[in-house]
Amino acid sequence: MDYKLEVVTLPVSDVDASLAFYSSLGFAVDVDYHPRDGFRVVQVTPPGSACSIQFGDGLTDAAPGSARANYLVVSDLPAARQELLARGIEVGELRHKSPVDTWAGGFEPGRDPEGRSYTSMADLVDPDGNSWILQEIRSE
Repeated sequence: MDYKLEVVTLPVSDVDASLAFYSSLGFAVDVDYHPRDGFRVVQVTPPGSACSIQFGDGLTDAAPGSARANYLVVSDLPAARQELLARGIEVGELRHKSPVDTWAGGFEPGRDPEGRSYTSMADLVDPDGNSWILQEIRSE
């Protein structure tokens, strides 16, 4: 049995600000459906992803900005960070897990010196404070 993650719902306070933010990340706008007052669903999909993100009015009672530590996986973290910075997106500095072999939750500045997958990351947040982690997973 396959279990495919298709959509993640984010709690937001301003649908238009969120739409502008995720569009500026380069996410494709799949749906912007507003059939009546009090209900609107916007669905966007990151480039290369099979999973989409929904936000809107009347979709969730979760507090805006309460979605934490969502991962966006990239194959070249420095390049992805530079691309987003060039688009005007605030992205935190690169950091990597340390020590990797017996990782106990610590980080060091910069990309993992050995370029290992799953060890390097950078952070960003949407207008409501929903947090994202860019994580580098390199094709071996």
